[in-house]
Amino acid sequence: MSTESLETRLSDDLKTAMRAKDTLARDTIRGIKTALTMEKTSNSGGGLDEKKELAVLQRLKKQRTEAAEIFREQGRLDLAEPEEAQLAVIMTYLPEMMEGDALRAALQVIVDQIQPAGPQDFGRVMGAASKALSGKADNKQVAAMLKGMIS
Repeated sequence: MSTESLETRLSDDLKTAMRAKDTLARDTIRGIKTALTMEKTSNSGGGLDEKKELAVLQRLKKQRTEAAEIFREQGRLDLAEPEEAQLAVIMTYLPEMMEGDALRAALQVIVDQIQPAGPQDFGRVMGAASKALSGKADNKQVAAMLKGMIS
């Protein structure tokens, strides 16, 4: 994040949402704070570093995305739209994701370092890529791009 911590930003945004009577943002931010607190307490009382906070946010993002997709497939737009609205709020706390040419360039550097012999080395390259690009790129996108680059 920037100079302020995620928790401070969430608290400030929660106050703003409450003052504006924005129930969607208020409830979503409360959900994020709850998820972070649950992660903290399950972590033997230890604090959360930025990577763990990011992992919690990405887990929440994935849950909302999958729920919205399922609701859309079943024709339940009345349930899909709130999930997508919550997803938009969650996305404001996630860093910008790498896509397209920037992602391809980062993956090319990793492929050049590892120099895979072929598709059998996909696991090694994918492991290095997910470690290097953790929180910066979607793993599904990384895997799809790597398959094209390695084969």
